[in-house]
Amino acid sequence: MPALKPTSFSAQIVWLGHVPDRAASLRAVSVDAVEATLDGFPGEAHRGATRPSCVRVKSQYPQGTTIRNVRQLSVLSVEELALTAAEMGMEAIDPALVGASMVIEGMPDVTYLPPSSRLQAPSGASLVIDMENRPCTLPAREIEREAAGFGARYKSAAKGRRGVTAWIECAGRFAVGDSLVLHVPDQPVWAYLDVARKG
Repeated sequence: MPALKPTSFSAQIVWLGHVPDRAASLRAVSVDAVEATLDGFPGEAHRGATRPSCVRVKSQYPQGTTIRNVRQLSVLSVEELALTAAEMGMEAIDPALVGASMVIEGMPDVTYLPPSSRLQAPSGASLVIDMENRPCTLPAREIEREAAGFGARYKSAAKGRRGVTAWIECAGRFAVGDSLVLHVPDQPVWAYLDVARKG
């Protein structure tokens, strides 16, 4: 039996981009298509097989430790971006301002997709979901530059709606308009998950 099962869920890519200079800004540059490699998206500041550990894994490693890069991409949804914008009192949020790599439409609760799920393009290119991408202040700074007074509202409004981080498992082409099929791990939810979180 396969360990991963294709599902009836799919989503359309409506936006693609990359962050060219992470030190300068989180702002992304939009593109129509990407030839992804195992290191991620070409031109993306978050690309690479490894990365220095950050505050997100401070319970596991001293900051700056070289670890596997499972945060090559930031995947968001049209629906969750719209909910975030509405809570902030904005008409819309430009994906470029939040450093998006990919924005998809038609998939429910993208932020809560099971870790290790795959999204596969018609080319065969696939990305693996790492985990929820928690909101931070960096997108807020970009939003504030474009819409003064709104940046401070971002972090709380995006809670549970920031999308997921992901990494490329199979290289290939992703293009705006592609339909991505969701594949999920064929296993039950661990019965002790809530206990482990409380511990």
